Amino acid sequence: MDKSCYNIQDAELNKLGFGYTLSIIGGKYKMIVMYNLFENQNVMRYNELKRSIGPISFKTLTNTLRELEHDGIITRKEYPQIPPKVEYRLSEKGLSLMPILNMMCDWGEQAQLEKRTNKS
Repeated sequence: MDKSCYNIQDAELNKLGFGYTLSIIGGKYKMIVMYNLFENQNVMRYNELKRSIGPISFKTLTNTLRELEHDGIITRKEYPQIPPKVEYRLSEKGLSLMPILNMMCDWGEQAQLEKRTNKS
């Protein structure tokens, strides 16, 4: 691993690879939105996403989707019909993050298992 990716002394954190990645996927719901899109064959409508996430306000979900779209992680497609139809999907850039999210999930499951085992 290139040590310049995480050497905070050389630059501000958000200008490094590690910090930039965190700025993209950080936030309470960003990874959850990405994972739901991935698990649901990469296409979901707004209300489907909201239902799949659970307790999230409309404002928070809207802001999260806008940030992910701005960063090129998801794409938003509007259909000219009544009622309006909008679909969200992972972009190629978003799909390229899925192996990282899967590794984080695997790590979390292993860490939880170890924690439960150590408490017994």
